[in-house]
Amino acid sequence: MEYYKLNVFLAIAAFLFLFPVVHGWGLDGHYTVCKIAQSRLSQAAADAVEKLLPESANGDLASVCIWADHVKFRYRWSSALHYIDTPDNLCTYQYNRDCKDENEVPDRCVAGAINNYTDQLLSYNSANENAITYNLTESLLFLSHFMGDIHQPLHVGFTSDRGANTIDVHWYTRKTVLHHVWDSNIIETAEERYDDSNVDELVDALQKNISTGWADQVKSWESCSGNKKACPDMYQSCLCLGI
Repeated sequence: MEYYKLNVFLAIAAFLFLFPVVHGWGLDGHYTVCKIAQSRLSQAAADAVEKLLPESANGDLASVCIWADHVKFRYRWSSALHYIDTPDNLCTYQYNRDCKDENEVPDRCVAGAINNYTDQLLSYNSANENAITYNLTESLLFLSHFMGDIHQPLHVGFTSDRGANTIDVHWYTRKTVLHHVWDSNIIETAEERYDDSNVDELVDALQKNISTGWADQVKSWESCSGNKKACPDMYQSCLCLGI
């Protein structure tokens, strides 16, 4: 089972959001990440994903890519896994310092979650006795979602403003918070202007860019130094906004 490739291609698809005009990781953002990722899987990984997806997904990873947000109130322990808090006004990220929850429990952040669920998925079709204790369907859904979250700059933000959830802004005529602008408003506005409010047209445009204008960058998106199973730390960046 090539779950290394699954993780790689989820990373690629998420990374493609770092381009001018379109940024967003709400419903449409996560849908787009997973739609592109699934289309780029190896046959072995694609077969495994199809087997692990819930029946309600009808084989479509994108349709359940938002699942991890929907279960945060049922799985309250999972809320801390969607983000990383860094010290205020310090635009650096250090795993050992920053990947912890509010109770100082280590590895409980989005980078730690990516490492954890990658390890779980690598047990698929293995003789690992721990594999039977994992819910690999949920592992797949968590990993797919968190690969999107980790590329949203405000999911790696300052502790005091809670990832810009306390920063009030106006998006055109609508009052909201800065985090929500990045999660949803920007991509929704871009879809209205350029894609007839159709997320599938956005997916098609990105797919075209991958095979044409961005083709020479794809190999660098796939790289994970040191033969690591996952490399979420390389995706971290601290956005020092002049607010």
